[in-house]
Amino acid sequence: MKKVAFAIAAAVALAACDGSQRASESVEGTQVMAERPAAEANTAALTAKDAMIFLEDAQARLEKMAEEVSHAAWLASTYINVDSQYVEALASERYTTLAVALASEAAKFNQLDLDPDTRRKLTLLKQGLVFPAPKDPELTAELAQIGSKMQGMYGAGKYCRDAEGVEKCYTLTEMGRMMATNREPELLKDLWVGWRKVSPPMKPLYERQVEIGNAGARELGYNNLSDFWRSKYDMEPDAFAADMDAQWNKVKPLYEALHCHVRAKLNEHYGDAVVPSQGKIPAHLLGNMWAQEWGNVYDLVKDEDMQAPYDLTQLVVDAGMSERDMVKAGEEFFTSLGFEPLPETFWQRSQFIQPRDRDVVCHASAWNMDGQDDIRIKMCINKTGEDLVTIHHELGHNFYQRIYKDQPFLYKEGANDGFHEAVGDTIALSITPKYLKEIGLMDEVPDESKDLGYLMQQALDKIAFLPFGLMVDKWRWQVFNGEVQPSDYNKAWWKLREEYQGIEAPVERSEVNFDPGAKYHIPGNTPYARYFLARIQQFQFHRALCEAAGETGPLHRCSIYKNDEAGKKLRAMLAMGASKPWPDAMEALTGQRDLDASAIIDYFQPLMAYLETQNQGRQCGWEPAAELGSAGQ
Repeated sequence: MKKVAFAIAAAVALAACDGSQRASESVEGTQVMAERPAAEANTAALTAKDAMIFLEDAQARLEKMAEEVSHAAWLASTYINVDSQYVEALASERYTTLAVALASEAAKFNQLDLDPDTRRKLTLLKQGLVFPAPKDPELTAELAQIGSKMQGMYGAGKYCRDAEGVEKCYTLTEMGRMMATNREPELLKDLWVGWRKVSPPMKPLYERQVEIGNAGARELGYNNLSDFWRSKYDMEPDAFAADMDAQWNKVKPLYEALHCHVRAKLNEHYGDAVVPSQGKIPAHLLGNMWAQEWGNVYDLVKDEDMQAPYDLTQLVVDAGMSERDMVKAGEEFFTSLGFEPLPETFWQRSQFIQPRDRDVVCHASAWNMDGQDDIRIKMCINKTGEDLVTIHHELGHNFYQRIYKDQPFLYKEGANDGFHEAVGDTIALSITPKYLKEIGLMDEVPDESKDLGYLMQQALDKIAFLPFGLMVDKWRWQVFNGEVQPSDYNKAWWKLREEYQGIEAPVERSEVNFDPGAKYHIPGNTPYARYFLARIQQFQFHRALCEAAGETGPLHRCSIYKNDEAGKKLRAMLAMGASKPWPDAMEALTGQRDLDASAIIDYFQPLMAYLETQNQGRQCGWEPAAELGSAGQ
């Protein structure tokens, strides 16, 4: 889940999804760099050669500093305490100071006629931070401290409740397991509300963070953070937002059909008093703390005659797989496509299970500590099918990071941040019965009569996620550009959730709450549009790789495991890193230069036909959310 290789105010933000490397150097060295732009601004007319010399120097300095910040961020995520947060904030501050100084200095080459490669590096240098700090050192320090403090709040968050006269405290991981399997609506509501007690103290911090970040974006020549974030996709900011909406509109009918079917099935199970037969679905009943993926309620929404071809969790349990075995299985898929095996340090330094003796951030992430071979994942692995898929996703980041390690520093990134998210998910689409039989987890490949169950499972995660993946950053863009003021943070959040997802909070919410902060990527400062893009791109990649592999059957039955041609194409695209605009990378793999959600429609076509039949006679859709200024949530 990220990206521009080593941006720091984002240190943990990157870590959140694939935790790229970062860093810092001595305070004195950073101060010298911070003063250089002003000193050099009065030099004689600049040339293209000057720009190249500047970039070589800037990349060397950033890469040198990056590793220290990586280790500080890793420490703060795997040993949460006041000291680790202090160390991380200090390292982040120093890195940010340097990065802001270099970004400002890069602006003096704006008017030069430069070759495309030099111009691209200068642009990436300016766009390298998620929350760019102003050049004021006090504001840089404050921004770093806010980020570290909010992440510490989230990582240490627990909910304590009375259970039969005894107080019991639950971590987010434990609450997640309960929400996935428990069907008691009052308990689920209690957990839903309880976790969201972690975030109200974040609201004033977040408000201040946005204020500082907007000031930093303006110093770099952007109107606000909204324009800054949306400018990172090799197209105009408004054009990028419009393309996101266009792709959503292509898949929206499939989501609406799924929503209609799920609501009807939940209504059958819980009754009208808990789930209405029309309108929005209560958010606490969809098997996930954020109602972002619905796969955990498959048992409630499938028809009696619908059988999934397999239960991946049961296969993992029956095989006696350890957490390390699950990671080994993911590695073996990539090596079957011609990637180099993971280095020994990966196995020595990664976090696979939740420690018993300390607080850690369990949110799954992949890390590149040094821009070379010190790659790791950080998870609290459960022996479930869901976590087996997540492992493939995180390893996708690691193998991507490693294959572009010889690129210049500024190109050690995905073609865009959606690419980085899509790679592992593309591999996960090949976790089919055919693949599971090959690795010994299944005895026989089920016939096609059971495919509808499999597609329903996939849709409950992949399709249900799409509007959530879109609205998280829509909310932030509105916050960043001032369209949504702090007094309306929570109201705006629920307006979007209702409008796009057709879900509603199970209890009344107000501005006393700060529900966005209960989702890691808000306090973690991880841009979220990448996940929406990845959901589109992974099917586009999957279709192209299946064609390269010579597969002619249904897309949902294709696996590229052990296919040389598919592996060759994938490796060639990933090795480009960010050296070319993303349409070039897309074309190298798929032959297309644009996003194309039609691959999703192709993949789920049998399910869409089924849902249309099932929804006959049902009133689908939901009422639009109330206007922002109206009463209510």
